[in-house]
Amino acid sequence: MQQTTLCYIQKNGQYLMLHRNKKEQDYNRDKWIGVGGKLKETETPEEGMLREVLEETGLTLTSYAYRGLVIFLCDNGDSQFMHLFTADAFQGELTACDEGDLEWVPVEKVPALSLWEGDRIFLKQLEESTRFFTLKLVYEGDCLKEHILRVYG
Repeated sequence: MQQTTLCYIQKNGQYLMLHRNKKEQDYNRDKWIGVGGKLKETETPEEGMLREVLEETGLTLTSYAYRGLVIFLCDNGDSQFMHLFTADAFQGELTACDEGDLEWVPVEKVPALSLWEGDRIFLKQLEESTRFFTLKLVYEGDCLKEHILRVYG
C-alpha cells in the first residue's frame, strides 16, 4: 500500500491550502488539501513530509507535529496510509506550486471549500484535539462509505 504524507501549515488562524487545479489527470482535481505527497522508499514519514513541503511551497518547517495516521481504502485500488502532520512555524518565502494554487485560508472557512468527506473528519479532529488518532476511510468512487476514528492518549 502506498505511503503518503499530508501537512496542514498554520499561521495567524489560517491553514495553507493547496487547490489542486493544475493537472488534468489528478485524483484530487479541484479539491482543496494540505501539502504533501508520496514517501520515497528510504524515507521516514517526517523526512518525506519535510521534503514534500519544501518542494511544494518553498518553506522549511521549524515546528511541526505528527498528528495521525489515515488509512484510505478505495475501490479503485488507490489505497494508502497517509501520515498526517500540522506545523506552526517555518522559514522561507512561499513559492508557486506546479500541482495547484496555494492560498492561506482562515480555519473557519476551510469547511466551505471543496473537500473530500474524509478530510472533513480529520480536519475536525485536528481542531478539537491534540491527541494522536487513526482514521480508516472507505471510499467507493468519490463517496465515503465508512469511517472509523480512534483517538489515543
